[in-house]
Amino acid sequence: MNAVFKPLESLATEPAFPMDRWWVAGFAWELDHKPLARTLLNRRMVFFRGPDGVAALEDRCCHKELPLSCGAVEARGLRCGYHGLLFDGSGRCIEIPGQANIPSKARVRSYPLVEQDMILWVWISDDPEAQPPSGPPAYPVHGDPRYKYGGNVFHYDAPYQLIHDNLLDLSHLGYVHTRTIGGNPQLHMNAKVTTTGDDRTVTVIRLMPDSEPPPTYSAAWPFRGRIDRWQEVVFHPSHCEIWTGAMDAGAGRIDDPQREGFHMRGFHGVTPETETTAHYLWTIATNPHPDKQDVTQLVVDQTAATFEEDKVIIEAQWNNQKSFPVRKQIDIHVDAGPNRARRIIDKLRRQDRRPAG
Repeated sequence: MNAVFKPLESLATEPAFPMDRWWVAGFAWELDHKPLARTLLNRRMVFFRGPDGVAALEDRCCHKELPLSCGAVEARGLRCGYHGLLFDGSGRCIEIPGQANIPSKARVRSYPLVEQDMILWVWISDDPEAQPPSGPPAYPVHGDPRYKYGGNVFHYDAPYQLIHDNLLDLSHLGYVHTRTIGGNPQLHMNAKVTTTGDDRTVTVIRLMPDSEPPPTYSAAWPFRGRIDRWQEVVFHPSHCEIWTGAMDAGAGRIDDPQREGFHMRGFHGVTPETETTAHYLWTIATNPHPDKQDVTQLVVDQTAATFEEDKVIIEAQWNNQKSFPVRKQIDIHVDAGPNRARRIIDKLRRQDRRPAG
């Protein structure tokens, strides 16, 4: 089946993004002594660490509307950098310099924000009073003593679903990432692929037994020769979890959940900024070999280089798509996972459509 894409303006009748859910806002290490400004789902927000934990507010003072991110984090909250109004984590103004009376309307919208597994999760709803029915997804890899990890945040001048497409189709590795995690392009394109899922997730498993280790793998692990390689991608509307790795060819079952060998576990938070821009918040965790010098930083650095290559491709793809606003794309065998993910997003958006009037 061919994928048919509509002009962007035709999407205005339904929500641009799935609402009433947790989205990745950042990482715990981004919140130090300064406020952090970030636009998520067309909402300008400011994040800070206050006396009661992390907080997310609308990035707008209710007085003269200076961004609160231009202010300063203090012991009791976030102080506006224009006239000094002080806001607590709930968005309530708790101090107006030179004025004893604080109007009841002196407050800004707050968003539920949870710091969990070193990830900042924000709950976003069209209803300012809505509260999440449950906590955000867990990601125990960040607390697993077998792994060491690092990560970063990229900004994309492209829609967020193009990033999902890229993550769910790793056949591109042999063409885009030849210097790091790539390998033989024909091997990637002909790998055995299994795609499954339900109404909320998609799982893509790719197996490449008896293959040559790519550069990053060889630098990180003392393989004896050829390897059995795996790639397991689990898509959620807010993020992807990717487990890749390899072991010596024939050393064990490649589908064993407890398999040995070199592991890379990636967390990929993909959060829209606007309809045409996105934040890509990622970490990569690896299990250093006990007989080698710790190569965690090498894996992180080469992963960052890999994602920079993806960014170039995806932004060039989007720039070209804008030149052809009404277009058709053919589907090939590697598109099963991305297409299933797009159907999930479309279904969630339709469920969130508000009645007119």
